Amino acid sequence: MNGDKKTQRKQSGFTLIEIAIVLVIIGLLLGGVLKGQELINSAKVKNLGMDFKNIPVYIYGYQDKYRSLPGDDLNAATRFTGLAASIDAGDGNSVIGGAWDSIIPTDESVNFWQHVRLAQLATGATVVTTTSETDPYFPLNASGGRIGVESGSPLPPIVGLRGSFYICSKGILGKFVDQLDRQMDNGSTSTGAMMAYETSAVSGARSATNPPANTAAINESASYTVCMGV
Repeated sequence: MNGDKKTQRKQSGFTLIEIAIVLVIIGLLLGGVLKGQELINSAKVKNLGMDFKNIPVYIYGYQDKYRSLPGDDLNAATRFTGLAASIDAGDGNSVIGGAWDSIIPTDESVNFWQHVRLAQLATGATVVTTTSETDPYFPLNASGGRIGVESGSPLPPIVGLRGSFYICSKGILGKFVDQLDRQMDNGSTSTGAMMAYETSAVSGARSATNPPANTAAINESASYTVCMGV
């Protein structure tokens, strides 16, 4: 009887070695999950950054090929005859007219995408079917937000931003904004060539005299619009 009780006591519970092995396994699993999430986040930031890198390539590639700005190309209607149901030419004044996030089909910032796609510099739909940001014609970033470009002007999309062109990308979480700025610029979203503002802080069309102020302190869980001057 005493022997049976001793055997039962020996078999109950876990040994320190077994507990240590379990903790090591849990640690490895958690480490793998965290590393995997880090890789996913890095890939997303890289994809977001590619938009800011690709749009200048479209602009200068089109200029090199046709001696005109995409969207502003005065000869686009005759240049791409038969390649799209409706081709909108620009006015040829060397300015990409219209806001970067415009949904007005006649704005040059909207026609920019038609021209670079017809020139086979980018892929995507070549005709606007609805005046809504959900139209497949309008390009989206890796976060599902609108991206676009407009010409530089005294009224930038963010206070203090400078450049010949402004490239903007909407709906980016704060945790990606800081990484994006470190990757593309100086790591500060209130200075340099890349700036950001909290999207929810601005409603409706951009003011004709008072563009959004840049944001220095980024909230990781908030949604931001990031713009870069090139």
